[in-house]
Amino acid sequence: MKTAVEKILSRASGRDAEAGDIVEAEIDVYMIHDPMGALVDDALRDSCGEPRHPERLVAVHDHFVPAKDIESANLSKRLREFCSKWGVKYHYDVGWGICHVVLPEEGHAAPGDVIVGTDSHMPTLGALGTFSVGIGATEMAAALIMGKLWFRVPETILVKLDGSLPEMVFAKDIILKLISMIGVDGANYKALEFNGSILKVMEMDERFVLTNMSVEAGAKTAIIPVDDVTLSYLNGRLRRAPRPEYSDDGSHSDEISIDVSSLEPLVAIPHSPANVKPASEVDAEIDQAFIGSCTGGRLKDLEVAARILRGRRVKEGVRLIVIPASRRIYLEALRRGIIDILIESGATIGPPSCGPCLGAHLGVLAEGEVAISTSNRNFRGRMGHPESRVYLASAATVAASAVEGRIVDPRVIA
Repeated sequence: MKTAVEKILSRASGRDAEAGDIVEAEIDVYMIHDPMGALVDDALRDSCGEPRHPERLVAVHDHFVPAKDIESANLSKRLREFCSKWGVKYHYDVGWGICHVVLPEEGHAAPGDVIVGTDSHMPTLGALGTFSVGIGATEMAAALIMGKLWFRVPETILVKLDGSLPEMVFAKDIILKLISMIGVDGANYKALEFNGSILKVMEMDERFVLTNMSVEAGAKTAIIPVDDVTLSYLNGRLRRAPRPEYSDDGSHSDEISIDVSSLEPLVAIPHSPANVKPASEVDAEIDQAFIGSCTGGRLKDLEVAARILRGRRVKEGVRLIVIPASRRIYLEALRRGIIDILIESGATIGPPSCGPCLGAHLGVLAEGEVAISTSNRNFRGRMGHPESRVYLASAATVAASAVEGRIVDPRVIA
């Protein structure tokens, strides 16, 4: 019996791989973004090496774009020079969006792929049935030179999600619940596989949230079995044939069950994604609300926010910043009139990028300020000053809180 992850790594390594084995797996896709391009380039130079498969490399400018200062401008310049030097075909410059959104949108993630990237939230792509992990610049240089990389095959925890979602409860609430149950180290160097009846009715925008935030429970990667929802999303996008793998019954090292019917809107309070309370029990005034990031800037998030904000105004004294996670999402939100609703409510719309999620720019918090965000981390100083405070929630909870000027359960105004 094997898990999907074991089967993917068996194919990629050419050996019968089981949890705990050390394997060298061929890499199908490499991703580098603007903060790491220069470091990867330096590591390649120091190694006197060059990419074996530049046609498999995808470069994305997303963290510090448009450039906020000379340092970030130089980082983007170095990545452009890197792409030019090695003939990188898939180079997504300023404005395309966040790497974890751009790669699946542009067909660079196919079921069964082994994908590595210079960002910790690479497991996001596991929603498409891939084995996708984050690595550092030195490892990336080695993988580019060799065409493969070593991995210890992780055990897989099955997370069964059953029931039906109550009103104003979303994937963000599910993953916050899971992290609160197992802690930030509950899945250390393990894979989380999401399954259950709720997946049959969960669209891709929501599935990506589950795999994205699995990292906050310590997971090495995350995966969702490929089904009709996956294939419908991939139709017309894929650049190569899918090779989906499925876990055998009884192959998982552990199993966690969550009845989503019992959930309510949740909030992770400072300074940990595992520090979770019902939104109805959190009493905190806010200075800023942020809807965006690779976790919460997809079309579904903007739609939900617009549904709540239609005909309402953001509370005076509160800054609502909305950053679509990609150019495609931004354009579709414009076509549907979503952006109009958001702007009329008082929101400021930013260009597709990571924005304030990592405290880079486009909404950095000052000393003592409080924000509620659809992003994935609320560590001390994550979005700005070390004495600022960040709460994590769904787009519905963030939008409702922006209207009220304090954190609220979105059901009170929806």
